[in-house]
Amino acid sequence: MGNRRNNGSNASFAKRRRKMKEGLDNKNPNEDTRSPYVTTIRENEKFVQYYKMQNICPEDEWNTFLETLKTDLPTSFRITASCDVEAKLLLKLVEGVFFTDLLKGEQSDEQKNSEPFCLPWYPQRLGWQLKITRKDIRGSVAYYRLHNFLISETGNGNISRQETVSMIPPLLLDVKPSDKVLDMCAAPGSKTAQLIEALYSGSNSSVPGGLVMANDVHNSRCYMLVHQAKRLNSANVLITNYDATVLPVMNLDENGHSILKFDKILCDAPCSGDGTLRKNADIWTKWSPGNANNLHGIQFRILKRGLELLNVGGRLVYSTCSFNPVENEAVVQRMMTEAQGSVVIINANDKLPGLKTVNGLSQWIVVSKDLDVYKTFEEVPEKWNTQIRPQMFPPKEDLYNLNRCIRILPHHQDTGGFFVAVMEKIKPLPWEASITPSDELVDEAKVNNYKRKPKKRKYQGYREDPFIFLTVDDPVWPEIRDFYELKDFPIQCLLTRCSVGKKKNIYFTSPSVKDIVKNNQDRVKIINTGVKTFVRCDNKSMECNFRLAQEGLAGISSYIGQKRRLKLTRSDLITVLINPTVQATSLNQATKDILDNFGVGSCVLNMVDKDFPVELVGWKGFSTLKAYINGECRLHYLRLLGVDVSEFDVNKFKKENNDDGTEDKNEIGIDEAPEVQVKEELRQCEKLE
Repeated sequence: MGNRRNNGSNASFAKRRRKMKEGLDNKNPNEDTRSPYVTTIRENEKFVQYYKMQNICPEDEWNTFLETLKTDLPTSFRITASCDVEAKLLLKLVEGVFFTDLLKGEQSDEQKNSEPFCLPWYPQRLGWQLKITRKDIRGSVAYYRLHNFLISETGNGNISRQETVSMIPPLLLDVKPSDKVLDMCAAPGSKTAQLIEALYSGSNSSVPGGLVMANDVHNSRCYMLVHQAKRLNSANVLITNYDATVLPVMNLDENGHSILKFDKILCDAPCSGDGTLRKNADIWTKWSPGNANNLHGIQFRILKRGLELLNVGGRLVYSTCSFNPVENEAVVQRMMTEAQGSVVIINANDKLPGLKTVNGLSQWIVVSKDLDVYKTFEEVPEKWNTQIRPQMFPPKEDLYNLNRCIRILPHHQDTGGFFVAVMEKIKPLPWEASITPSDELVDEAKVNNYKRKPKKRKYQGYREDPFIFLTVDDPVWPEIRDFYELKDFPIQCLLTRCSVGKKKNIYFTSPSVKDIVKNNQDRVKIINTGVKTFVRCDNKSMECNFRLAQEGLAGISSYIGQKRRLKLTRSDLITVLINPTVQATSLNQATKDILDNFGVGSCVLNMVDKDFPVELVGWKGFSTLKAYINGECRLHYLRLLGVDVSEFDVNKFKKENNDDGTEDKNEIGIDEAPEVQVKEELRQCEKLE
């Protein structure tokens, strides 16, 4: 078919081809036609003028502050604190193996500045920071090993790579195992993961009484939350997709007689983000004084709704990654004015010893996007009245102790910038006094102090499958109960996402989360909850059609009887972890004797050790035994058991030093080999099924 624009003729294409050919013929083959690399711009005159006027930084520190903002952000990470025993072992491994290697031998001044640095204010020495670049990783075996280790353990949920200042708000929230916690603007989820960890840290139960509800208004970003939550394998997490400014009150029973109020709320509000300039350099060219003015309103509405959902006596942390007082102190001051004494600001300066901060401002300036300064709202031209509001201006005197808020400046401890205010609700808000629980459920508009009923919210993103909770009458329950000898098991906490057909995966959730999901999924879009516990495995030689899943083992382990438990010695467990499949004849005699009368199928592998007890999902074949876990999980437990796993590292330095110039075929990728081998074994298992 010819070109319709040229009456069916290909003449224009032929002409272009001739020109291209002529251009190539006349071109100098040695001429370099590549465009030059454009250096990232880290300058903005308005930014400098604005923050000099705001006095967020002492005058004698200004140049250091500005120069620090123009440098790259260091790498920081924290060790997961969900399990105290594993956290301590992992810390010992990090400090004793990986960091020791970095400090060996002679170092240049630049390398000395890259030495790992323990964050003095992070509990139990679990937070770390170091300056590490791609150049460091490429040029050092020690850095390369550390890099691989961090990737492996991050994927397994035992380490989280998170910006240093981002770790502060969850710590100030002081979460306890029994707390009901709400993260209002949760994505991408690093702070949510911290909240989940805090729920488990110090708890004597594998399923704490509290919960974490992580919410985000953006549907696509909610799935980032799902990824973060799945790494921690928690049955106490609920992920919702809703506008935080109008987040509805949740029912706790089917009759609507009881409602959910939270003990702790994290309000990490959307902001202009100029505190992240070291990480997101493109903000330099996009920054404008007007950005904060546009965000002030939504930040206030989110904070207000958070305090409405907070229990009396509960704590709320309001935070932003912005330096701007219009987004910070102005929002807090406006809320305190409306709260009329029902909320107080807690002094956050002394909550994390070792953290360097500056006090919140009691006076600030308000400007237009053109950097015109206004001291009062009456001076604001009419054209800016929709962007600059009266509530943005500072009070004549600090009536609410705004100096108790904290601002983290980058040059003090080589971090990003952040603002945090810790607030406590000491009595009901003024407009809550006349509202009963039934009113809150019947009339959401009244709860939010609206004069008109809000518009019906449109359904966005994927339409989620329903959450179907199991009952004692479910046909799959008797075989699961009898095979694993489940006693006094809360069957009502098991759910599936399959309303018709065979159940593929069965998830376990805590009783508190179960009540929320069951009574609210028709009112709020619930993205995810529960942890995978049973997986369909139609194996003819197995009495039960469902195997255990490693993700949910911790939550239900206390209910599983001795029939499907196999106690292993330390040496046997290491053998099982190193090898994808182990012949029973290669294990200790005591273990072999037990396996002779042990039925085929899914089981729990136990290593009883007072210092480091281990429970893993296993599979007993006719004459074999295996750990039914992924490769990263295998490496994690081998590390903690003191086994050298360096053979699984991708040692590019060894490859480069090969005399024949060929790759070492015995080298196994840290993220590949164990996982690939396990998957291959699972495929073989599926063939038998």
